[in-house]
Amino acid sequence: MIVFLIYVAIFVASFFIVKFVARKTVTDYTSLKTVTFGDESAVTPNRVASVISVLTIFLLWGAFTGSKLVPGFLHAPGPFIGDATFSYTAEADDGTQDDATVTVRVFEVGTEVDAPDVEPGEGWAKNDAETVGAWRSGLIRVDQNDEKGRDQGHRVVAVNGEAIAPGGSVQTEFGRVGMSPKGTLNFEPAKGWQMEPIWLPAPEAVWARFLEIASEGFRGSTLWEHLGYSLMRVIVGFFFGALVGIPLGYAMGLSDWFRGWFDPIVEFMRPVPPLALIPLVIIWAGIGEVGKIILLFLAALWIMAIAARSGVSGVRISKVHAAYSLGASKPQIMRHVIMPNSLPEIFTGARVAMGVCWGTVVAAELVAAEKGAGMMIMVASKFQNTDIVIMGIILIGIIGFGIDILMRWAERVLVPWKGKG
Repeated sequence: MIVFLIYVAIFVASFFIVKFVARKTVTDYTSLKTVTFGDESAVTPNRVASVISVLTIFLLWGAFTGSKLVPGFLHAPGPFIGDATFSYTAEADDGTQDDATVTVRVFEVGTEVDAPDVEPGEGWAKNDAETVGAWRSGLIRVDQNDEKGRDQGHRVVAVNGEAIAPGGSVQTEFGRVGMSPKGTLNFEPAKGWQMEPIWLPAPEAVWARFLEIASEGFRGSTLWEHLGYSLMRVIVGFFFGALVGIPLGYAMGLSDWFRGWFDPIVEFMRPVPPLALIPLVIIWAGIGEVGKIILLFLAALWIMAIAARSGVSGVRISKVHAAYSLGASKPQIMRHVIMPNSLPEIFTGARVAMGVCWGTVVAAELVAAEKGAGMMIMVASKFQNTDIVIMGIILIGIIGFGIDILMRWAERVLVPWKGKG
């Protein structure tokens, strides 16, 4: 919630700052024209907003992981590390009470430290020393070195002068001191707002892991082989999905018989997530490459069929009548009217289908894959190598975004009439 509120605050502040600066320096008044629906040129991405958006994400990522790439004053409060102390009051069966102090050395996980040296004190309740890792918690058996143990009814009744009972807790400046149902104290150091590296590593840790895998590989294959296999599967599955889906969509858009025959099938399969088909695909095609490509083929097929059908159905009838009045034949209508006017919808469907295929390839590679980005993420997750998981997600996103940019460029080149009426 805190991260979300900070993100919203940065978004609002950036919007008004950029708009104020643009208002003072604007010289191109075409950017202020009224938006016309259907004319995509009226709204284009604000590059400044894009840059600020990406920087904000990395800033929040670094701030909440204690990254060295982010200035220290921007870091979110981190976990407590150092020597924490609190006192406890012990009581025996004879009604006597005594106070002692517990010193806990909180250390960074992965480093080795010794418990601090403390004087035992003069009373029957002796001072204690323990070690606990940051973001962790540890039991503290304060009765073990006391002169009056549990056989004499030893029990802790207060922490820092505040009464405590089994199942209760007391908040100190260094963290929370709780009591188990059996009366054993448990110390949990303050965690701050930063994420533990095992859940979210810093950006430089992910970058270091990327360099390591790029040079040494992962499970016997290079990083580029893993990404290449994923890309190959997506392209092949998408290709066959488009190869079957586009003609099917054209047939459904041009023939009422085809529309009636295939519409129930397409509309039934469209909302079924590709992941739900994994067991069936394994039964039909096994766990090899064919099964993975079939799953991606099915992920793209229905989207491309619906896009082609929508493109054909959206052609203005006035254009068809105009072509007929000029003496065009049905093949010429198809070639010069239907196909050009349906291409924008098909390109939009292709971009959506490619995104779905990229989202499905990870799941497809979870099943007995030896190479692939999805396999790499799956194996890393088993060993809680979060840096590899995040690295794989980022690489999949970058490649998917690159493919989308390439398809946008192809759309501008091949369909320059899109949005021109």
